[in-house]
Amino acid sequence: MQQLIRNGVLIDDTFAEAFGMRATAIIITAPSLKWARQAAITMTGFATSVIGCGCEAAIDVELSASQTPDGRPGCRVMIFAMGTDELQKQLKNRLGQCVLTSPGSACFADLEGTASLNLGNALRYFGDGWQISKKFGGKHYWRVPVMDGEFLCEATTGLSKLAVGGGNLLFLAADSDKALNAAEHAVAAIARIPGAIMPFPGGVVRSGSKIGAKYKGVMASTNEAFAPTLRGVVDSALTPEINSVLEVVIDGETEETVAAAMRAGIKAAISLGPKKGALRISAGNYGGKLGKFHYHLKDLLP
Repeated sequence: MQQLIRNGVLIDDTFAEAFGMRATAIIITAPSLKWARQAAITMTGFATSVIGCGCEAAIDVELSASQTPDGRPGCRVMIFAMGTDELQKQLKNRLGQCVLTSPGSACFADLEGTASLNLGNALRYFGDGWQISKKFGGKHYWRVPVMDGEFLCEATTGLSKLAVGGGNLLFLAADSDKALNAAEHAVAAIARIPGAIMPFPGGVVRSGSKIGAKYKGVMASTNEAFAPTLRGVVDSALTPEINSVLEVVIDGETEETVAAAMRAGIKAAISLGPKKGALRISAGNYGGKLGKFHYHLKDLLP
């Protein structure tokens, strides 16, 4: 594999392979940012990968009171799934169990799309006939009575069919501290890109996977080519000085959003240099046979 060099960091001449997904975004508000964030964190829990979670979700950005529809602090949450039906199912269940239940919460649509998904339209029945339909400013809302007052929820939100999931970067380092430092700097930079989320814990995943396994029924398994402890017994992608690899996975509203996020992550990791961060930066793909979107690292370099 050919490599380029930036600030002493080797850049593999490879590409990240990503997939088309369905996505939506909502704004959750509350009396304080603490409670808006709590509702958002709870709603996006167990949503790291469609492989085992049904969806991928995370907070996109925190919002001040001046940036939300009801003048209270909030969080913009994004949810991605492989199909519309699964996205609607995940949205309804997570909204009902994690946002409706959270003190003082309200929920608003925050994505325009070619179709719509139900928000309040799906949860209004919790009101048991006491729910109230309201139209204001050309939008439709439901007011559902709850024990601390009422849950205000917009009726629907937009569905995007232009979303992309699975953009990724691999940070290969001499030890785990340096790999994590590179990944954390990349995550911080990517977090500043609107419309991009990183669904894994803190934006970072150590259990990079490949499709399939030798065991029946296992959809994904460890990517042995990037596992340092297997070097010498498998066809390894790691040279002797590499002892730790971490991955950042990115979902975005559009193809361009993912590219911008990957570019920001690469730039941040390169700025550390190999002594503080990654010795190499690479990406995961399936030979270009599965994902429609290919992000070549050489095209994203600063």
